[in-house]
Amino acid sequence: MLDAKPTFVLVSEGCISRTKLLGQPYGCIEDVLHSIQNYPVDAVEDLSQSSDTAYIIFTSGTTGRPKGVMVSHSNVTNLLSLSPGNLHIGPGVKVAQLLNIAFDMCAWETLGCLMNGGTLYLRGPRRADWIKVMKTVDVIVATPSILVPHDPVDFPNVRVVATAGEPCPQSLADKWASQATFYNCCGPTETTIVNTMHKHIPYRPLSIGKPTANNSVYILDELLQPVPFGTAGVMWAGGKGISKGYLGLDELTSQRYLKDPFLPGGTMYNTGDIGKWREDGSLDHLGRIDDQVKIKGFRVELDGISAAMQSCPAVTGACAVLIGYELVGFYTPSSVDARSVQDAVCRTLPWYSVPCKFLPIPALPLTKNGKIDKAELKSIALRQPAGL
Repeated sequence: MLDAKPTFVLVSEGCISRTKLLGQPYGCIEDVLHSIQNYPVDAVEDLSQSSDTAYIIFTSGTTGRPKGVMVSHSNVTNLLSLSPGNLHIGPGVKVAQLLNIAFDMCAWETLGCLMNGGTLYLRGPRRADWIKVMKTVDVIVATPSILVPHDPVDFPNVRVVATAGEPCPQSLADKWASQATFYNCCGPTETTIVNTMHKHIPYRPLSIGKPTANNSVYILDELLQPVPFGTAGVMWAGGKGISKGYLGLDELTSQRYLKDPFLPGGTMYNTGDIGKWREDGSLDHLGRIDDQVKIKGFRVELDGISAAMQSCPAVTGACAVLIGYELVGFYTPSSVDARSVQDAVCRTLPWYSVPCKFLPIPALPLTKNGKIDKAELKSIALRQPAGL
């Protein structure tokens, strides 16, 4: 709120007491909805330009202080109005609204539905409300962690699923792609929701796909030069999805948003992700720079360890975290024997990447945005004995 400096805050009735503490002018949504019934229904003049800011959404702050990302109208419409970003939404198509409004993927399900003429189904706060909506709709946008507890067989009406926000397990993609059109997607908030999409075919290698329409991805070295095909490098994003920068953080914006040397007049953004090109022109996501940790003198990727744990057939969810100087692996369901999970990791990764502890838990804790809550996992590790 201090960064955004709003001139007016629109709140629901239940949040008025909290809003008063901010000292900002505010209005109650319920009062506004009642009063507008007395106004004419003539079309309101559109004063906006495509380059104007459509919304400011704050990053989760998991790697530092939350930053307000300024997203323009043209940024949003470039993804939501073109295939495959429109998710085949049109009149009569029912779309689930599952995500937290503070999460940028919420704009995909809500604005993507409304601008393409679909019908938005709002979920309530209870698990039963979520299930009811998911059983009704044609399209679901979610993080993989939200989908993990659910069997797609229980949702026969779902025709399109898009996941992003965190790495998707191969087994999860295979299950949902066997029933519906399944997109595995990737892209930070700064690239406007997602900037790569992959239509997954069951049991084929999972990737994050190719750049969406009017977007580009560059795999660069430390000198900002393209690396050879198949070589890992830092993923930079370019094209019409690149947002306007960080609110009130000009210096940081100038560090992360650079002139695009490959597209005259364009801007490219340092995603902080590590990736490589496949021979077919699709991309492999190899983790984040800030998720690389050093163990026993070796640099390892936490996401790679999580994926190795998930290769154990009975495991439905897994996450590796560094606690102090130790790697700890969490997995679900808790009925799976820790030694079988350890064996799966040992088969695919070198010895120094194998967690020293494996903790079985009933379910992986999630943040309000539906991603795995790594801070809570660290707290659990301090309270719970190791499974192995």
